[in-house]
Amino acid sequence: MMFQGRKLHRIPEEGKIKGVCAGIAHYLDIPVMLVRVITVLSLFFGLFAFTVVLYIILSFVLDPRSPGEVGAEIPLSRHQLLDEADRILRQGEHRLRDVERYVTSETFSTRSRFRQL
Repeated sequence: MMFQGRKLHRIPEEGKIKGVCAGIAHYLDIPVMLVRVITVLSLFFGLFAFTVVLYIILSFVLDPRSPGEVGAEIPLSRHQLLDEADRILRQGEHRLRDVERYVTSETFSTRSRFRQL
């Protein structure tokens, strides 16, 4: 699941009012501005009462993110991301070579012949 291991928090340090939109954005891995725009648009397009009530409820129900958790999500630099991508691609290449080695081996052809019988 995409959200496994994550918890929804308010992020008052990054928020404009209480940090609810910032917390939702971090939870969903989307830009904070997008969540804010959706929230403001919902106010104007017939969901005013629902949006205000939900925002107030979430501002009291959600715990603020502790300062220790803020530092845990330091984004990787471009070089670190490229190194991680390179590592993942090399692992995939090694697995592909292992599969290729097995498929072209005598063991595979022997097992394949037995299955055909």
